[in-house]
Amino acid sequence: MKTWDELKEACSSCTKCELHKTRTNVVFGVGNSTAEVLFIGEGPGESEDLKGEPFVGRAGRLLDDMLKIIGLSRTENIFIANIVKCRPPGNRDPLNTERELCYEWLKAQIDILKPKIIVCLGRIAAAVLINSDFKITQDHGKWFDIDGINYMALYHPAALLRDPNKKPDTFVDLKELERKIRETCKRTL
Repeated sequence: MKTWDELKEACSSCTKCELHKTRTNVVFGVGNSTAEVLFIGEGPGESEDLKGEPFVGRAGRLLDDMLKIIGLSRTENIFIANIVKCRPPGNRDPLNTERELCYEWLKAQIDILKPKIIVCLGRIAAAVLINSDFKITQDHGKWFDIDGINYMALYHPAALLRDPNKKPDTFVDLKELERKIRETCKRTL
């Protein structure tokens, strides 16, 4: 197994799929590399590609506010990554082949981090990590135990920006996440 720094270096030079041809930066992730809680989105957008960090635009500011509600911080006690590490052109959904080829990087991150909780941000991340038929409108905020890791999906912050009516449900989900973190994680809150 690679060290965290070796993994990051190897990922930064990846050319497995066509996305490497149009990226500005590989978006490996951000946060505490010993975190017990891992947040995973689908892939970087334009702002993330330019900065090389996940969730930095309007959706990222909303995610930071959501984290603050339950005592989390992207720099202190969680790690944030994506299913794919390079921006799909035009911010389209990552193709199945791109997800499959990039999954090795995410799997290695999970193997090194050994998180106790994984939070999928949005339907696509949940479909890849929890269940291919995942229905975000029905299953957000529910817990799934997969190989001893607790998984939950939240609405993607961009979806909350498009439809603020989902925010009350997300607040309830965040409070449930906070409860589970207090119950499961020793170092996080």
